[in-house]
Amino acid sequence: MENKKISFKDTLKSADTEEFIDIWFYRPIGYCWALLFRKLGITPNIVTIASIFIGVAAGILFYYDNLLINIYGMLLLIWANSYDSADGQLARMTGQSSNFGRILDGVCGDLWFFSIYIALCLRLQNAGFDWYIVWPLALTAGFFHSKQAAMADYYRNIHLLFLKGKSGSEVDNSTKLTEKYNTLSWNKDFWNKIVLFFYRNYTITQEKSTPALQKMLQVLQAKYEENVPEWFKTEFRAKSKPLMKYTNMLSFNTRVIALFVGLFLNQVWIYFAFELTVLNIMLIYMVRTHEGFCKGFTKKIEKIEG
Repeated sequence: MENKKISFKDTLKSADTEEFIDIWFYRPIGYCWALLFRKLGITPNIVTIASIFIGVAAGILFYYDNLLINIYGMLLLIWANSYDSADGQLARMTGQSSNFGRILDGVCGDLWFFSIYIALCLRLQNAGFDWYIVWPLALTAGFFHSKQAAMADYYRNIHLLFLKGKSGSEVDNSTKLTEKYNTLSWNKDFWNKIVLFFYRNYTITQEKSTPALQKMLQVLQAKYEENVPEWFKTEFRAKSKPLMKYTNMLSFNTRVIALFVGLFLNQVWIYFAFELTVLNIMLIYMVRTHEGFCKGFTKKIEKIEG
């Protein structure tokens, strides 16, 4: 695998789920990084860890009420995200994808924005905003940020499941994760068990937010087991694909554009307001639409005999 020529297209998840900015900016840059890292023998997880340090440093620079320093922070955040793209592309190049890498990748984004949120809160306090307004605002925005990102990730991988099958999707099942969790020992597998504990809870949250989807998956499993018919895959993707643009908007690029606008205008509260209003409206629409057509598919499958 190490010497095999891997094209740029081979490193993408799918045309259905890639965003315009990613396809034309981050993925090409990430592909170049991935080729270099593969040549140097650097693993995807090392790339992810490097992106954590770069992204956290970017957040720290957003604390300063100085546009030039903020621009340096923006460039660092773009650099970090190019590494975040590269780690997945490198994993697909080298066949080194793993659940741990997926979890680490999720933690990476959380740490970036943890740094950003703290920096923005302290900056707002320095600008005269009361702490009892700033920090609850940031905590609320952070809660919904987590929800937005989790649901975007879940719907994207559900779409990939019916496009590429299990090998092309990172969808997990909380029941299976619990079984695996119970086989691990706190004495021998402490870190693996701790990581799996949080990842399992993350997956449970995704599942609890999508009851109609879970029902549809159960009915599919009961009727077809692993042999899901092509008609269903085709019809599901047709319904799901229009929502992929919202999964992308709720992930990174759109929220970062709002962040950069707030920094350029020196009105960083705009970022929190954007997350709480525009992105939450997108989230509600996405979940309601997805749950709606999942109910329709469940009824259709249950009516099919045999």
